[in-house]
Amino acid sequence: MKTSLIVLTLTALAACNAPPSAAKTNADARGVPVQARKPNGEGQKPALADQTRAPMRTAGVVFEVKTVAEGLENPWGLAFLPDGRLLVSERPGRLRIVGRDGTLSAPLAGVPKVEAQGQGGLLDVALAPDFATSHRVFLTFLERRAGGAGGAGIAVARGVLGDTALSEVKIIFRAQPGFDDDKNVGSRLAFAPDGTLFVTVGDRFSAKEQAQALNSDLGKLVRITQDGAPAPGNPFIGKAGARPEIWSYGHRNPEAAAIQPGTGRLWTIEHGPKGGDEINIPAAGKNYGWPVITYGIDYNGQPIGAGITAKEGMQQPLYYWDPVIAPSGMAFYDAALFPAWKGSLFVGSLKEKHLARLTLDGDRVVGEERLLTDLDERIRDVRVGPDGAIYVLTDNEHGRVLKLVPKG
Repeated sequence: MKTSLIVLTLTALAACNAPPSAAKTNADARGVPVQARKPNGEGQKPALADQTRAPMRTAGVVFEVKTVAEGLENPWGLAFLPDGRLLVSERPGRLRIVGRDGTLSAPLAGVPKVEAQGQGGLLDVALAPDFATSHRVFLTFLERRAGGAGGAGIAVARGVLGDTALSEVKIIFRAQPGFDDDKNVGSRLAFAPDGTLFVTVGDRFSAKEQAQALNSDLGKLVRITQDGAPAPGNPFIGKAGARPEIWSYGHRNPEAAAIQPGTGRLWTIEHGPKGGDEINIPAAGKNYGWPVITYGIDYNGQPIGAGITAKEGMQQPLYYWDPVIAPSGMAFYDAALFPAWKGSLFVGSLKEKHLARLTLDGDRVVGEERLLTDLDERIRDVRVGPDGAIYVLTDNEHGRVLKLVPKG
């Protein structure tokens, strides 16, 4: 492994990212938001305490960044194999194994054909809960529907992982309907403690009104079995006009999902428009508001819809960013390698090119810190490895797998 010339202290990072008045000490930083720029949604007010612009909070950790692997084209998802190797998806449609020495395998055979346009392509990868015996992996990707007339849509495939190929590949789920837009596709995978699979599906940008329609999977969180059927207990099973795989709705473009240790609850993070990236803890049957309510504005500077941020029957985000960070990938830290970071939530940022560390107090975000700002690279995914290190994927044509380890 190669060690980059990046040796960072969190105190130094705070000084780089904070206003001068907040950069002296951790105590000075308290109460000063890490975000100093004015919001795009001027005049919009948070509905809850601690809902946005958390104060800077550091932990005095000293770490270094090591390059685990490089030469990946737009890597998107990362999973840890039991033998210490890594499984990485590349958006153009390749799945690779990263050896313990950082070498990249040839692209694995058997990966389904993907629609690699815009934000689409091969997206997330996850190991089955019983991978040690089944060797099953799950992939999510954008596919061109049969004949092309049906547009393109998110699909989930299952296969058995070998050293050079996936075998027994089967598409188990197709989000409906297909649609011809290559933006806001999602799409993360997360296994619930009961073995069911959560899949985030974006609103496909120009179909945003479908996020409120229960006969469409667009702009939804769906929950399926490992065979692709609607999971038992889903809230809309048996409801006329509603798709039975839907768990929650009113989402825009969720590119981050993770199960919280201890609680077993799923947390998601989705892209807002110009403002309004948000964290949610999606509950069964709940409506998270998009595009009726949002903490943000349209890209042309105009309000979205009626320009409101709250409405009865629609859920408020736990936390939101305005201006946006374009979040992708998230991980709760519950390992021993960095004791001072235990309980933190780490979030990748594409637009602002950093790794956000959020300090949590229950379900409240009470502190925020921006790491890896000097890399100047889009952070697509973040995971906590079996070794307790924090692994990130950098999203570009020469993408890398990096890991954060204690200095010294």
